[in-house]
Amino acid sequence: MNGQKRGRAWWVVFLWFALVAEPGWTADPCRSGLEPGQRPGPYAAVISTGPERGKSHCYICETGDRPAVVVFARSLSDSLAKLCQQLDQAVAAHQKVELRAWMTLLSDDQMGLDPRVVQWASKHALRNVPLGIFEDVGGPPSYRLARDADVTVLLFVKQKVVANFAFRECELNAAKIAEIVNALPRIVGAKPEKSAPARGS
Repeated sequence: MNGQKRGRAWWVVFLWFALVAEPGWTADPCRSGLEPGQRPGPYAAVISTGPERGKSHCYICETGDRPAVVVFARSLSDSLAKLCQQLDQAVAAHQKVELRAWMTLLSDDQMGLDPRVVQWASKHALRNVPLGIFEDVGGPPSYRLARDADVTVLLFVKQKVVANFAFRECELNAAKIAEIVNALPRIVGAKPEKSAPARGS
């Protein structure tokens, strides 16, 4: 009898995960940040790497109509590093159109996070993508970044968002990075290059 009760209890738990938990975690794509057509507003972050290190600086303010990619992140990871490396290469390859890219970490502890950011950037040899810290885990209010988004990527040109990508923790992988990179021609005006299919995650 006890075995039957345990069996029924297990079945109830299984059904709960199948009907309730699973759709909430895997079915819906993450949505975060400005939608295509909207204008990215100015915001300042304390810069950790690059020429503006140590300053409160607004990259949006100096970008103007140029094509740009901004990455908002709440944690540092290997997949995020691979994305930034791809963007680093893209900035170098599209100097004629003055493509810009930068990453903004969202944290309440700028002083504590700064040394880790510097070390992380050095480890992954990031030269063309400066990193900064916005001292609020919610991010700039006008950007409406979702609380469950670990990474939000916005591509924009002529002061309008062209593409938006958002990922919960552990969702950013090689295939998703390829999607972002393949969207760059939409802001730099170049034809997409053929690339090898993404492998792994």
